[in-house]
Formats: sequence, C-alpha cells, structure tokens
Amino acid sequence: MNEVLIHQTAIVSPKAQLGVGVKIGPYTIINDNVQIGDNTEIGPFCYIDNGSTIGSENKLFSNVIIGTEPQDLKYQGEQTFVIIGNNNKIREFTTINRATASTYYTRLGDNNLIMEYCHIAHDCKVGNNVIFSNNAQIAGHVTIEDWVILSGFATVIQFLSVGKHSFIGAAAKMSKDVPPYAIVAGADPTFEGINIVGLKRRGFSNETISEISNFYKQIFKGGLNISDALAKYEAENPVINNTIQEIIDFIKNSKKGVYCR
Repeated sequence: MNEVLIHQTAIVSPKAQLGVGVKIGPYTIINDNVQIGDNTEIGPFCYIDNGSTIGSENKLFSNVIIGTEPQDLKYQGEQTFVIIGNNNKIREFTTINRATASTYYTRLGDNNLIMEYCHIAHDCKVGNNVIFSNNAQIAGHVTIEDWVILSGFATVIQFLSVGKHSFIGAAAKMSKDVPPYAIVAGADPTFEGINIVGLKRRGFSNETISEISNFYKQIFKGGLNISDALAKYEAENPVINNTIQEIIDFIKNSKKGVYCR
C-alpha cells in the first residue's frame, strides 16, 4: 500500500515533499521546505521544520522535533539544514536542531536508535548504527562515528569527537575526545579499556581485538606521554595495519586530547 496517510488533524504544507507510504500522525506539523522519504512514519505531536530532509523507512515516535533553529547566538537566520538518513528509530521528545552557517548541515546517518529525550545540537555529525540511550545529549559541532553507544544521561560537550565502536557509560560527561573502540565511563570519566563485548558482537576476530588492546596498552600504559609513545610505536612498527592506523590518526588529529587513563 503506497498511499500517503495524513491524519485529519495534522498540518502538512502542500510544499512539503512526501514519498510513497509516508504516514503522518495526529497533530503533527510539517513545514514547507521538508522532504520525507518512502515508508517513513511520523508519530503524533511531532514538528518538522524547514530545511529538514528525512530519508526512507524511518520511524519517529511522538513529540519529536526536527530542524528548528540552532541554539547558538551566532545564528542570524541563514538557510541551514538537517539531513537524516534511512531506517532510524527516533523516540519520544528527541530534538535535532539544524546547523549554523559554519557548516550548514546537521547530519544523522542510517540504522540509528535514538531513545527518549535525546538532543542532537547544531552542526553535529552522527554516523551509522549508533545508539543514544535515554537523555543522552550532544552539544554543537560534535562528531559521533559509527557503532558508538552513549548510555543514559551521557553528555558530550561541543567540538568533541567520539571514535567508532566506543562505549560511553551512564551519566558520563565528556570533555575530551573518546578514541575508537574505547570504553569511557564514570562521574570523572576515565579510559577503562576497549569495548570487547561490542567488538565480539560485531564480528571482530580475537586477533584483531588483541591487536587493539595491545596497542592501547603500549600507548597509554607504557610510561611515556602519548606523543612519545606514538613515535616509539611507529618507529618499532614500520608496517601498521589499517585498524591501528585509524586509531593513530584519530589521536593525532584530536584537538581536545583523548581519554587515556
């Protein structure tokens, strides 16, 4: 069944572009410059503002707000956007703001689960297969790479990056970058090792997991500062595989420093 189903109480602009099989729930508002892909379901009491593009096969539960102005005093009404991919589940009372003129785009990828009361601020880039547990919050200009899990009430301050396959514990407040494959947790967040359970669930071999674990032990536990430890590792290992090289590049590119203890 490919018809668009719009509840009689919803307000949908005739300028909005709706794909086949889209469903719009009661009292939801869809503004002019909005695109919604095939078979996406928008629940009741949602608000989708101008500049929002939502892909196919998504499900937005009640009271989700997408594409409202960024909460940034530098914003002066420029035309900016939110781009959401495919097959995402966005639960109740989540908010995703559109970007400022510094990047023009806030992005959420594919196959993500964003639970209740989460916030994705302006200019953020969230990858694929990410889970935000209830009340997880990320500030402006944050990058969340693929397969990251943010536990409930975790927060990430502006301009930080969270590396792929990492896990952030409940109520942890991130003020540094989180390196790939890491577990960072605690009221005063610390590096607690690598995300072994998550990596096994995603099919990483025992050999690869051991390589990642041994690398972090050498860099973070070897008695040298990180720069010297990386230089020593690179000097002793002229051939470095792609997985370890990605971690090295992430650490070197960090502007805020990474959690390493």
